[in-house]
Amino acid sequence: MSEAKEVILNSLMSIWEGTLERVPFLVGSVVVLILTWGVAAMVSKAMHSALGKFAFRDSLVQLLSRLAKTVVWIIGVVAAAMIVFPGLTPSKALGAAGLVSVAVGLAFKDIFQNFFAGVMLLWKFPFEEGDMIECGDVCGRVRSIELRHTQIQDTSGELIVVPNSKLVTEPVEVLTYGKLRRIEMGVGVSYDTDVAEAKAVIQKTVDSLEKADADKGNKVLPKEFGASSIDFEVLFWAGSQPMEQREAKAEAVEKIKAALDDAGIEIPFPYRTLTFKEPLTTLLERQSKDQDNSDKEREEADD
Repeated sequence: MSEAKEVILNSLMSIWEGTLERVPFLVGSVVVLILTWGVAAMVSKAMHSALGKFAFRDSLVQLLSRLAKTVVWIIGVVAAAMIVFPGLTPSKALGAAGLVSVAVGLAFKDIFQNFFAGVMLLWKFPFEEGDMIECGDVCGRVRSIELRHTQIQDTSGELIVVPNSKLVTEPVEVLTYGKLRRIEMGVGVSYDTDVAEAKAVIQKTVDSLEKADADKGNKVLPKEFGASSIDFEVLFWAGSQPMEQREAKAEAVEKIKAALDDAGIEIPFPYRTLTFKEPLTTLLERQSKDQDNSDKEREEADD
């Protein structure tokens, strides 16, 4: 027992002495990491200010500054590892990093897929922060584009976090790509209306809309014969922001309805023609027939 106790104590003492010997190296590695953090922040700030002078896109500035920051951190981590493990060389560190990256890449495939998708989004700039986009069932304003995900705030104020791989592999509509966006509306008038007159009334109303852009031109086109109306297609341009689109459409509905009413042109309700195999009788006719039958039966009883 005494020999076993002595072996255990000697082992613990050797571990303690080895730890004490490594303390200066550990402190040095921590100092290097702290310096790396400061240098990375300085490099990111310097990249922002330098690239800002050349009027680069915000997404490109963010990408380049993040890549520079990542390079600084890689160098700092390798330097800290070489201080803790003096026998470690840059070539060995790169070889170990390669093996580790393969294992990590297989284990976290989706994370790396989103990371590289984020790089593509920031590099190719299909949209910027502040744009309104629609991708599948997600629609809202882009709040921030990170390397792994994009934050989108919908029109009701909810925040949606979308993986970047979804935005790269699926079609994305950038609703605010331009300052203007076309609005398409349908208007129906009754079949007894003069088509040319109705078109002139609607065209004049659309041309007078305050929220429509007159420079882009407005179109009113007879579209088709509807179930109970002659249908027109109304096309005009308004601001691309969601509220601008809604306000412009609301103004168009209000003024077109008023103009058609003033011109005596009907916007019809749906009409339905029903055909029955047997003739239908009204309630009064049925009551009258029942009364006649009752009178006839009473006369026959009296006889």
